[in-house]
Amino acid sequence: MMSPARARLHRLLGKVGLYFSVVVLVSPAILFFLWMLSLSFKNEADNTAYPPVFIPSPPTLDNFVDVFAKNDFLTYTINSVIVSFSATGLALLLGVPAGYGIAKAKAGKAAVLILIARVTPGLSYLIPLFLLFQWLGLLGTLTPLVITHLVITVPIVVWIMIGFFEGLPGELEEAALVDGANIWQAFRHVAMPLAQPGIVVAMILAFIFSWNNFIFGVVLAGRSTRTLPVAVYNVLTFEQISWGPLAAAALVVTAPVLLLTLLMQKQIVAGLTTGGVKGG
Repeated sequence: MMSPARARLHRLLGKVGLYFSVVVLVSPAILFFLWMLSLSFKNEADNTAYPPVFIPSPPTLDNFVDVFAKNDFLTYTINSVIVSFSATGLALLLGVPAGYGIAKAKAGKAAVLILIARVTPGLSYLIPLFLLFQWLGLLGTLTPLVITHLVITVPIVVWIMIGFFEGLPGELEEAALVDGANIWQAFRHVAMPLAQPGIVVAMILAFIFSWNNFIFGVVLAGRSTRTLPVAVYNVLTFEQISWGPLAAAALVVTAPVLLLTLLMQKQIVAGLTTGGVKGG
């Protein structure tokens, strides 16, 4: 049997190893973000200086002003908000009932099909969807972007909700059915409230993936219907790379998702943990 002192040392070494692993994994992302933040608040002379200048002296907002003045980022921000909120809302409307039906029917093949749809690259859908929207005369509007983003958001919502609904105690729904409720009422009044943590997680992840999507926007959007990831790409020029405006544009795209993740991290962790425990 391990002595108490040795057990404490073992736990301490385990914690140190865990924290060290987290630092190693997270530090590159943090350093990249801090460097992007530094670039966005420096003028172009400091951004191209050697040796590199990390701390702006003094900080400037010219890069952000330049991005919004020359690239119509306000319009692109509104487009991203409309597309991401619409795609997320529709995905929840379709995906939550679908996840419930697949879970209760124990349709394993349908679940695998949803997983395949999720991991299939967006390029696989792009050509047929492009031809379809071209035939319908919808290219250059926001409608194709909302519809194509459902290819991303619906599988995420369905796959997450299958795990949550499979882990719910069936006795509660059976009791509701015995009391005279139909299957829709049991879903709405019993299953959905219990699966609320999963719905929150699915909503956040669907929004993030929709917000960050690039490939559909660059092909299907018009000049006035671009989303923010496409707008960042358009900041690049053939003559030279303006690092300040480029970093400012990237920060504008990253900030909403980063803030959402930080504000909702407890709900994300609680939801994923609950789903993992119940689904086990």
